[in-house]
Amino acid sequence: MLLNVKQVINTLFKRARTIGISLSLLTLSLSTQAEIVSLDSIVAVVNEDVITQVELKDEFRKVVRTLKKKQAKLPPANVLGKQVLERMILERIQLDMAKRTGIKVDDTTLSRAINRIAAQNGMSLSEFRENLALQGVDIRQFRDDIKTQIVLKRLLQRNVINKVTVSDQEIENFLFNIDKQGGLEQAYHIQHILIATPEAASTEVIKKANAKALEIVKKIRAGSDFSTTALAVSDGQNALEGGDLGWRKAGELPSLFSDSVLKMKVGDISEPIRSPSGFHIIKLVEEKGGKKHLVTQTHARHILIKTTIINDNERVMERLNQIRNRIINGEDFATMAKAFSGDTSSATRGGDLGWTKPGTMVPEFEATMDKLQPGDISEVIQTNFGYHIIEVLGRRTHDDADEMIKERARNALKSRKVAEKKDAFYRRIRDEAFVEIRLDNT
Repeated sequence: MLLNVKQVINTLFKRARTIGISLSLLTLSLSTQAEIVSLDSIVAVVNEDVITQVELKDEFRKVVRTLKKKQAKLPPANVLGKQVLERMILERIQLDMAKRTGIKVDDTTLSRAINRIAAQNGMSLSEFRENLALQGVDIRQFRDDIKTQIVLKRLLQRNVINKVTVSDQEIENFLFNIDKQGGLEQAYHIQHILIATPEAASTEVIKKANAKALEIVKKIRAGSDFSTTALAVSDGQNALEGGDLGWRKAGELPSLFSDSVLKMKVGDISEPIRSPSGFHIIKLVEEKGGKKHLVTQTHARHILIKTTIINDNERVMERLNQIRNRIINGEDFATMAKAFSGDTSSATRGGDLGWTKPGTMVPEFEATMDKLQPGDISEVIQTNFGYHIIEVLGRRTHDDADEMIKERARNALKSRKVAEKKDAFYRRIRDEAFVEIRLDNT
């Protein structure tokens, strides 16, 4: 039975850890258990876990369904199976690391995530459940999959994203050079194949990888499909998506690819590009230019009163309505804000919030503000900060490119660094893990 296989393996690992048996001796002891369990059903041992043939087949079927929906050309089953297994191995390594470092997802967070997915698909939660059932998707398995994705995201956040910093000097250098790449809004759609080499690879290994990459370039330029080839041979994280990296702004392109992409025309295939990870092959699928970034800005001010043990919701709303009526009857908004507003940062300025762009304020505040004409004063509204009245002073259409350029540059540089460090992180934890692959090579 499949369950017995995993139970026996996990029990052996626990015993080995308790008495200090090495992994190599443990692997030997596993082979002696053939009379108890069928080890043919195990396709990989990953640290203290196993991946079974049944699990691999289930994941393989999911990947095939996804690829067929995209009308992708499938490589031979044994080649695709190895790609699927490698992704499963990396996922198990990450989940093991997350467990050891205390990363968890509570039921509330998970439920909120599923509710958001349902809303994004324009469905209620019950409608979404029904839709999953019609597609043959088990809701419990779906919840487990979403939970896994949240855990992996938090692991990446802790180990990569939170450690990436961008200095002011890097931003200045970036802005100095970005015009050569067509500006911040120039975007490129690229595909990618990686022929990986291990860290500190020998000269012979590097030569073989380079020769393999050159042969792949030759075949693709002769007519082989890039996506199918990526599915079959790429060691990159996007192999099962046909190597598709999607659209990347010029500033978000990995620095390794920038020079090559700028010299390419749509449809071109690059020569192999060397990096510590191995040899990269890229295809420029599409490109598009940027436009002016016009936004509607609103100049507003507000008065905020927060609830307390003494001042409950009803009293606060009554107080704000009194203040609103006094303003409508001619008293000065700024004077009232200085006297009564609980927003200390704006109260000294008469409640003035300055010019704000979309997305700056909390949704409830912004939705109310956007409905007001200059000179209008809102009814009392509630946000997570308390209760407000808002006055719109003015509205303008503004090209925020100059004001936003540093922020965009910082985000672009961070995205680039995260992409580069993410690959290094995955490669490191894969190299450090104990992995024994037992997939049939025939």
